[in-house]
Amino acid sequence: MKKNVLISGGTGFVGKHLTALLLKRGYSVSILTRKVQANQKDVFYYQWDVAQQTIDEKAVAKADYIVHLAGENIAEKRWTAKRKAAIIESREQSTVLLYSVIKKQNKKLEAFVSASAIGIYGAVDGPEICTEDMPPANDFLGYTCQKWEDSLDFIENRNIRTVKIRTGLVLGKGDGFLSKLAPLFKYRLGAIIGSGKQYMPWIHIDDLCEMYAMALENNEMQGAYNAAVQDDTNNSIFSKTLACVYRYSIWLPAVPEFVIKLAMGEMSKIVLTGRRVSSQKIEAAGFRFQFKNLEGALRNCLIK
Repeated sequence: MKKNVLISGGTGFVGKHLTALLLKRGYSVSILTRKVQANQKDVFYYQWDVAQQTIDEKAVAKADYIVHLAGENIAEKRWTAKRKAAIIESREQSTVLLYSVIKKQNKKLEAFVSASAIGIYGAVDGPEICTEDMPPANDFLGYTCQKWEDSLDFIENRNIRTVKIRTGLVLGKGDGFLSKLAPLFKYRLGAIIGSGKQYMPWIHIDDLCEMYAMALENNEMQGAYNAAVQDDTNNSIFSKTLACVYRYSIWLPAVPEFVIKLAMGEMSKIVLTGRRVSSQKIEAAGFRFQFKNLEGALRNCLIK
């Protein structure tokens, strides 16, 4: 029998790429979704509704591992009070729902691997390199990620190996962060944002999925790991490199901070601030990045 990996958020950008990798590795994959879909070869769909706290419990019963990716997109809408609550609740309540079935079934998973984010270190600037043992920041991003990770304690307390992948900006083909940014640069309308000094820790989608696979298979991995290349990429470097990939030099002036703040409100912090993060812990565990050079990663994602 093939080992089965249950993925929440499996129909999203990361989930689709991770599913493809796991199938190549010889796993079967189950995906939690709100809409009924037809099963495919070694891919099985099960319904759940986090808001209603309902789930097809057969999905958990079948699973050897769970990869938890579900959660509202933090950059999709302006951060109203209602939106902030929805962002936090989507992460907490989805974990609560999975935990309730794990507890009910007394399920002995081999591992529970959850997404988290480097936002736990806060929407601030600074040269300090953030490591996994730093405390969460005292702002909305830090609080959200802390609540997200704290919700996993119940699962960890059941003696299930639990891994938290603190993800940076994910670069990939056809979707994700680059899908919104690349068209502007392709038509030579790209520009530096604000001061350009804000750091942009990034990771290629292939490396991120390999990291998830490693977290499933490496029994020594436990706790939080930063998922981003450790370099000094800031918005200025990122923007100039992206323009270089499209074979031109940026000619437009930097977009002033006040324009971004007017357009995005409080959410502007996610593009106007950024911190450096350490990749030492994941590399010490044996992980090797395939893409550590930004230009090479962008060319892989954008040039056919």
